[in-house]
Amino acid sequence: MPATKNYYDILGVKKDASADEIKKAFRRLARKHHPDAGGSEEKFKELNEAYEVLSDTEKRAQYDQYGQYFGGNVPPGAGAPGGAGWPPGGGGGFHYEVNLGDLGDLGDVFGSMFGGGGSRAGGATRTRGKQAQRGRDLTYEITLDFDEALAGVSTKVDVQRAESCTTCKGSGAKPGTSPTTCPTCGGSGHVSQGQGLFGISRECPRCGGRGTIVENPCTTCKGKGRVVRVKPVTVNVPPGVTDGGKLRFKGKGEPGQGGAPAGDLYVVTHIRSHPYFTRDGADVVMELPISIAEAALGTEVTIPVPGGGKVKLKVAPGTQDGTVRRISGKGAPRLKGKGHGDLKVRTKVVVPEKLSAEQKELLKRFASAREDDLRAHIG
Repeated sequence: MPATKNYYDILGVKKDASADEIKKAFRRLARKHHPDAGGSEEKFKELNEAYEVLSDTEKRAQYDQYGQYFGGNVPPGAGAPGGAGWPPGGGGGFHYEVNLGDLGDLGDVFGSMFGGGGSRAGGATRTRGKQAQRGRDLTYEITLDFDEALAGVSTKVDVQRAESCTTCKGSGAKPGTSPTTCPTCGGSGHVSQGQGLFGISRECPRCGGRGTIVENPCTTCKGKGRVVRVKPVTVNVPPGVTDGGKLRFKGKGEPGQGGAPAGDLYVVTHIRSHPYFTRDGADVVMELPISIAEAALGTEVTIPVPGGGKVKLKVAPGTQDGTVRRISGKGAPRLKGKGHGDLKVRTKVVVPEKLSAEQKELLKRFASAREDDLRAHIG
C-alpha cells in the first residue's frame, strides 16, 4: 500500500523518536483502536502499517528518504513499478508484517483474540494446533490426625487422571493404523474465517485443532488417545500444615500432551480435632482447668506439650479465669520460616456445682472474712 500519509503522525511520535517510543505509541493506540475492543478496523490497519515500517530500521530509513513514494508509488519519470532500483524496499508493492511476539503482553492479548499465537502477515493469523497442551491441575483433599499435621507425614492420594493410552501409545488409532491428515484444515489444525488483514484463524471443528483425524479408532480409548486411570501418588506433607491449607505438588497433576508439561496436584488438608489442643496458626492453644483454691493460692501443674513430652507450669497466686501463659517454642512448626510457635495455656477457673457441708462452711467463713466489696464500682 503506498505511503500517502505520515507514519510518524499516525503513531503520534516525532521523526527522531526512538524504537522504544515507537513501540510504546503503537501499543497504546492499538489497544484503543483494535476492532475487538470497539475500534475502527481501518484505523487499526493504518496503525499496523505505520508500525511495521517505523519499527524496521531498514524500511524506516527508506521511508525517511523517499517519503510518499516509499512502497510502490512511482515518482515522475521513475518508469514502471518494479523496474530497476524501484520501488525502494522491494519490487512490485509493499508487504507488511507485525510480529505479535515483539509486543509482549499486548501480543498475548491479540493472539488470544485471533485464536492463538504466531504472527500476522498480509492479514493472516498463524495459529498453533493443540498438539502441545499442558496437563490439567487436579485438587484432592486429605484428612490428618492432629499429631500428623504437626510432625508431617508421607501419604498416598488416589488420583484419577487422564493418561496416554498404552494400547495405541496415545495416537487414538487402532494398532496397525495411523491417524490421517484432516481434510478440512489440511493438517494445520485451524481454519481461516474472513479475508484481508482481519482474517481470523479458528480451531478446526473437525479435528479439534490436532491436524489429524482417526478413521480406525483404538478400542481401548475410543479414539481419544487417553484413558482415565486411578493411580496412587505419594505426597510428602510438611510439618505444621493447618486445617484448610493448600499444598502444591508440581508436575503431579494430569500428564501433558505433545511433550507439554504435566499439571500440578493441589492437596487441601483437613485436621481432626484433638481432645485438648487447638491451633492458632503456628501457636497451639490449651485450656487448663484449675480450682478456686489453686487460682487463689497458686500451684504448680504438669501439662503435656504438642508432639509428646511434658513440662511443669507454675500458676501464680491470684490467677484469674482466662489468663493466658505462653510457653515459647512448644507450638507447631512454622510452614514458612524457622522454628516453632508457642503453646498458649489459658486457665479456666472451675466452680464446683456441688459442695459438702464442710466445704460450704469454709466458704462462708472465707466470704465473711473478706472486707473488700467486689461490686463497689458498680454503684
